[in-house]
Amino acid sequence: MKQFSLIIILFFALPYLAVAQKKAWRDEPDEDTVPHKDVIDIFKRVVKYKPKPPKKGKQRVYYSLLPAPANIPGGGVALITSTNAAFYMGSRRTTNLSNVSFVPSFSFKGRFSFALRSNVWFQDNAYNMVGDIRFIINPQYTWGTGNGVPDEEKQLLGNNYFRIYETFYKRVTKQWLVGVGYHLDWHSNIGIRSNDTIQLDKFVGYKHGTDGGQTVSSGVSLNLLKDSRQNSINPQSGHYFNAVFRINPTFLGSNDNWESLYLDYRKYIPMGTGRGQNVLAFWGYYWTSLSSRTPYLDLPSIGWDPSFRSGRGIEQNRFRGRGLIDLEAEYRRDITKNGLLGFVVFANMNTVTEGERYRFTPFHPAAGGGLRLKFNKKSNTNIAIDYGLSKYGSRFSINLGEAF
Repeated sequence: MKQFSLIIILFFALPYLAVAQKKAWRDEPDEDTVPHKDVIDIFKRVVKYKPKPPKKGKQRVYYSLLPAPANIPGGGVALITSTNAAFYMGSRRTTNLSNVSFVPSFSFKGRFSFALRSNVWFQDNAYNMVGDIRFIINPQYTWGTGNGVPDEEKQLLGNNYFRIYETFYKRVTKQWLVGVGYHLDWHSNIGIRSNDTIQLDKFVGYKHGTDGGQTVSSGVSLNLLKDSRQNSINPQSGHYFNAVFRINPTFLGSNDNWESLYLDYRKYIPMGTGRGQNVLAFWGYYWTSLSSRTPYLDLPSIGWDPSFRSGRGIEQNRFRGRGLIDLEAEYRRDITKNGLLGFVVFANMNTVTEGERYRFTPFHPAAGGGLRLKFNKKSNTNIAIDYGLSKYGSRFSINLGEAF
């Protein structure tokens, strides 16, 4: 436990031991004068398209679109179409960039996913609204809790998943916001698909949410937020902290009374003095169930963080338990001076609790790298092509925006 505590302390201390933050993007002028190049510039040049300049004072929305094939949990390849709309609800000097993303996907192996996520900042960051609506027909491998079974013993677990998360924040000090939220996780048609003779509760050694066809977790949350990033799509500086305490009572429709806690911290350190990207980024989160009656599919699991982007190089759902800690670091750098191309290198490690005991496993490390192609310079949105590798497998992914 002493070694474990030392690793956690060093991780969160590293950002403060690095170089001091340089000039933030918040100091840019309201007008879009970024001299960089993006995919839209190339398209305009090829088709010789000259758009009309926006009317003065009109709200501008910066769109990004990416249709691409990608590997999915449960095996196979899915066609994923990611659309992102970014905009400012106030002055760029005092208001963070808002964004709404729509990501549908489907595969020929029976997986369908629909996701609509939003992060809207109002004038001067006085209010913030965060939403997450998803529907997933979700055949996905499961290994049980803790380190899980060996790969050759994993089982394909099917379920239909419907999620509604909505949180409303109000600024109470210059830097802090408090919020309340509603959260619904509804899993139906739960069962092992790969072997009709295996019962889920016996296989995973966990009795809650594994002996019936569906589970419902409906609850409210108390939230604390501090976010000094102006652009959450591709942060260049600043830090982020979010604490979510969630209560799921039976009178709101939950199968059982249970609670959870989610703590998320991120730090971004500019490493250069120019306009090109040169950033060192850190991310750590602690996610825990505070009850022994949490449904199996609602237990903390790698890759099931709010953005579904943690643990690159490790398959989503590979590690699950009552408690989970994930630590990640990434270096981001432009390749070309105009910002069109860039690269990243990253490393991460996670640990989860084993079975009914609240004892953490050894860390599970992964590492990798990726290329970046600037799609929209106005919102600083990149096409992110990543490949991660670990002793538990490898994973290739294409997304709009950074992992964190």
